Formats: sequence, C-alpha cells, structure tokens
Amino acid sequence: MISSNDFRTGVTIELDGSVWRVVEFLHVKPGKGSAFVRTKLKNVQSGSVVDRTFRAGETVPQANIEKRTMQHTYKDGEDYVFMDMETYEEARLSPEQIGDGVKYIKEEMEVNVLFWEEQILEVELPTSVMLEVIDTDPGVKGDTATGGTKPATVETGAQVMVPLFISIGEKIKVDTRDGSYLGRT
Repeated sequence: MISSNDFRTGVTIELDGSVWRVVEFLHVKPGKGSAFVRTKLKNVQSGSVVDRTFRAGETVPQANIEKRTMQHTYKDGEDYVFMDMETYEEARLSPEQIGDGVKYIKEEMEVNVLFWEEQILEVELPTSVMLEVIDTDPGVKGDTATGGTKPATVETGAQVMVPLFISIGEKIKVDTRDGSYLGRT
C-alpha cells in the first residue's frame, strides 16, 4: 500500500483492477477543509488518462511491476519473439504490445519488458540505437550539416530525417523516443 502523500511522477498504483501510472500530482491545502492530492493518472494497459482526486493520507495498493531484460531473437510472422536473459524462456509480442518503438527493433537487441501479474504491460527500448541507412538520396559535394535534411530509410524500415551528407551504408544513431537523428559513427 502507498499513501497518496507519497505520490510522485512515475509511481504505479492499482485501481479498479488496472495498473495506473502517476503522470502529474499536486498536493492542495485549502484554507478551509482537509488537504487533498489532485492527480493525473495514465492507464498503462490502454493508455487512457484520467484526473483523480485523493484525500491526503489515503492509501491505495501499489502495483508490483517486474522489469525483465529480454533479447529480440527473431520475428515470426507478425509477432516479435523475445528471450528472457535469465530463464531463457521465450515470449511472443505483437506490434501493438510493443507500441511505436516497433520500428526501431532489430535482432539481438536487448529491451526491458514490464510485467504485472505475469501480464506484459509495455516494452522499454534503449533511448538510442545504431541503425544502418539502406536507402536515401545520394549526397552531393558541398552538402553540410546545417544545410538541411532529407528522408532516409534504415535497416528496420523506419524513416528518419538525416543531414544531406549521409549516404547509403552509413551507421547512424537514432533516438527511439522521437525518431530523430543523433549522429553517425
């Protein structure tokens, strides 16, 4: 159990049979009446966001989230197969379970998978990945880093906006949170 006074951004709680993550919180002490905590909660499973008010000191069950390191081993049809690095058990995840990060997953990539009561909640990718450019317009002499950007397709099929000097076959660093170009090797 966790007290509403201990709410912080990122804390996960159980409400109505679902797992909710605290996105925002505000402790309010009005001049008259008792204190309360105003929160914005995001459902980890469905992604819906609700505003909820708790009395100060009210206790709610804290969700026991287990984080496991898993490695992407291969793709089977539409599903991505991940292997638990400790138990060597396999788990099949659909693109919907992985979310937007699916376009940056490549083989042998390690990710953190969050479980709640043996149910997969979400997949946390590393903040950046190294990917090879497989298709882009050719660079021309005189192209500079500040001269603009062009679209490039990387080995996973994702589209990334890159500087004009990037060419096919180069390895680039991509931010998995927003899909932006971070640099090259």
